[in-house]
Amino acid sequence: MRLLPREEKFFHYFVDQSGLILQAAQQFRQAAEKGPSALREAEVAIAVLEQKGDEIIHEIFTRLNQTFITPMDPEDIHTLGSHLDDILDGIEDSVHRIVAYKIDPIPPTVIELGSLIEQCAVTLEHAFKALNAEKPLLDHCIEINRLEDAADHVARAAIADLFDKEKDPIALIKLKEIYELLELTTDYCEDVADALQNVIVKNG
Repeated sequence: MRLLPREEKFFHYFVDQSGLILQAAQQFRQAAEKGPSALREAEVAIAVLEQKGDEIIHEIFTRLNQTFITPMDPEDIHTLGSHLDDILDGIEDSVHRIVAYKIDPIPPTVIELGSLIEQCAVTLEHAFKALNAEKPLLDHCIEINRLEDAADHVARAAIADLFDKEKDPIALIKLKEIYELLELTTDYCEDVADALQNVIVKNG
C-alpha cells in the first residue's frame, strides 16, 4: 500500500529536508575536525541550509492546510516536518555556540558527537528513500535509536569528565552546554524515527 502517492509532494519535501540535514551534518563534522576557523566558515553555510529548510517546512505546512484529503494522517505529516526542522535548528545552534564561545581547540567529544549526528542524518535519508520506494524502513529507525543511545553515553561520560578535570568554571559551563545541545540534536533525530515508526504502525 502506497503511503504517499507520487502525485503528492509531501514526501518530496521530506526527502529534500533530509538531504539538507545531511549536508549540514557533514559540514559540521568536517569543520569540527579542521578546527575553529573552519567552523566559522561552516556556520555561515549551515545558516543558509537552515533557511532553505525553513522554506521547505513552510511549504509543507502551507500545502497541509490547503489539502482536505491527505495521503497520510495530517498530524503525522506535521510531526515529521516539525522534528526535521528541529534537527537543522540543533545543528545550526550547535555550530553557533561553538563559534560564539570561542572554543579552541575543538574537543574530541564535539567531533565524536558530530560524527554520530552525521550517521543519524545518513540513516534518516535512507529511511525516507525507503519509504518512497515502498521498501522496509524499520531497520533504519532502529539504527537511529542505537546512534542516539551512543550519543547519550558519549555526552554523559564527557560531562562527568568535565566536572572531574575542568578547573575553569566558565569553560565547564560552555562545554557542558555544547555537549548537551549536540546530544539533544540526536534526540531530535530519534523523534523523527519514532514518528516514522508510528506511520508504519498506522498503515501496517
